[in-house]
Amino acid sequence: MSAAASVAGAIATAAYVVAALLFILSLAGLSRHDTSRRGVAYGVAGMTIALAATVCLTAADAWGQPQAMLGLTLLGVAVLVGGAVGLWRARVVEMTGMPELIALLHSFVGLAAVLVGWNGHLYDHGLTGALRDIHHAEVFIGVFIGAVTFTGSIVAFLKLSGRISAKPLVLPGKNALNVGALVIFVALTVWYVVTPSLGLLIAVTLIALALGWHLVASIGGGDMPVVVSMLNSYSGWAAAAAGFLLDNDLLIVTGALVGSSGAYLSYIMCKAMNRSFLSVIAGGFGIEAPQSGDAETGEHREIDAESAAELLASAASVIITPGYGMAVAQAQYPVAELTQRLRDRGVDVRFGIHPVAGRLPGHMNVLLAEARVPYDVVLEMDEVNDDFARTSVVLVIGANDTVNPAAAEDPGSPIAGMPVLRVWEAEHVIVFKRSMASGYAGVANPLFWRENTQMLFGDAKERVEDILRVL
Repeated sequence: MSAAASVAGAIATAAYVVAALLFILSLAGLSRHDTSRRGVAYGVAGMTIALAATVCLTAADAWGQPQAMLGLTLLGVAVLVGGAVGLWRARVVEMTGMPELIALLHSFVGLAAVLVGWNGHLYDHGLTGALRDIHHAEVFIGVFIGAVTFTGSIVAFLKLSGRISAKPLVLPGKNALNVGALVIFVALTVWYVVTPSLGLLIAVTLIALALGWHLVASIGGGDMPVVVSMLNSYSGWAAAAAGFLLDNDLLIVTGALVGSSGAYLSYIMCKAMNRSFLSVIAGGFGIEAPQSGDAETGEHREIDAESAAELLASAASVIITPGYGMAVAQAQYPVAELTQRLRDRGVDVRFGIHPVAGRLPGHMNVLLAEARVPYDVVLEMDEVNDDFARTSVVLVIGANDTVNPAAAEDPGSPIAGMPVLRVWEAEHVIVFKRSMASGYAGVANPLFWRENTQMLFGDAKERVEDILRVL
């Protein structure tokens, strides 16, 4: 190694340490509304430093070697193309399209891990003994995790974007298929470490691709927020596996941060939805909703914008519970204006946010912050649930499954046991919906036929604007 390469290596190591610290600060900043912008800035700065250090280190190693310089040129082109595509997608994506975009990005991480693993099989760098066996285990495990992440993320993207049915795929003996695939993977890993061969690597790649597809296809649309979070964790572990193969400490640290934080977030969401964390990993908790999910089971009452405005104007307290429908209608801005108008009249207005409202953790919080709703009136489910019984009016704007009383009252419901916002305990409930159709989970909502519930049909943004005009 030349002196220049040694100096570049030392500088790159120092840069990696700084980048890792910035990534940790980024996670800390993103945990709070008031520091989230700072957290994003830390993450961008850390990734910029990491990319610059990697390119500089590669340039130092390749200096004076024509073939290596070609590789460096290709690396630079890849960075520019990837950066341009990323900036373009970030600029054009709607907030409602963010979950599927994230799922698609996870697939790229998985694919990268698979390619790195295959490269590790082709070039073992002359290792011998125990080091060689460890390298082979890293290759096999990295390819397996990456392939599962790749196809699982593709299925999540297709479901979230509506390109395939959100209903869970229920194959005969699906749990046996998953367990069988894992057993075969363990056996093939031992075989590959003892006698590495291209055939075994092809076999585990195909098995992992099929397993990733089946794991996520077996999960229903209503549970996809947890799946996206878990795939985030998988992509982190895939990146860490690639870091071991590439002998890159920063990639190991970054992958471990993403993997562990994604797993913890998934655990929190599982608790919020009364799901088993182990069942998420196994991909076996999708439940087929009853075919009669959209059938009416009672008489519903309608209300117009004028009557809704009068009810709000005379209310002492109001809680707004937004859902994915508010995001689709882009109603957050008139909702923010309605909040301010009511507060100016002396009405106590707050928001109740379910952990999985909007298909992605924090989705509703981001929309409300974008519309400049004060942070102090945006409360989590645990903070607001006991207050519904003392609330004059609840506005359910585009939410469905997260306010479904069947989760608490019907043991036979597909969402039985899932913690929900107990909006039905309020004096009056106004539900903003386009129709009486069931929610994303395909489960009928008996809230719509409660005596204290009135339906305000139409586009949520237009109906809120109608109420504002009356006020």
